[in-house]
Amino acid sequence: MTAPQFFVTPGYGPRHLDALHYTQAVRIGDRVEISGQGGWDDDTVFPAALEDEIVRAFDNVERTLATAGASWADVVAVDSFHVPTAGDTIGDDHTRVMVEQFRKRMGERAPIWTQLGVAALGAPGMRVEIRVTAITGQNTTPAG
Repeated sequence: MTAPQFFVTPGYGPRHLDALHYTQAVRIGDRVEISGQGGWDDDTVFPAALEDEIVRAFDNVERTLATAGASWADVVAVDSFHVPTAGDTIGDDHTRVMVEQFRKRMGERAPIWTQLGVAALGAPGMRVEIRVTAITGQNTTPAG
């Protein structure tokens, strides 16, 4: 059995490890799991615009995956958590940007995706959090 390897994302990761006692990624063999990544900068500050926050969350997922030796090309599953902007749904603004980022970062390959609306996330002002699973060394040809 392969022993788990834990990774801390450069920049904000050491501060999160110290303050909150967690790492951002674990790798077991070819499987990489990352903790939910928000749209924060290295000082854990969020942008004012929701679109910028979602794009930065995707950037942080990318940074965290790279730390563990993976990339968006290896992602097979995405769970996203959103503080809704609409009364009866997460909001088209969230979904539109998420889909744009999937297409930009993954091309025609589509992951499985669960999108959840939540009342609050882990940091004040946080509106989105993205968690992924990646399998490295896989065939990335889409099913069809």
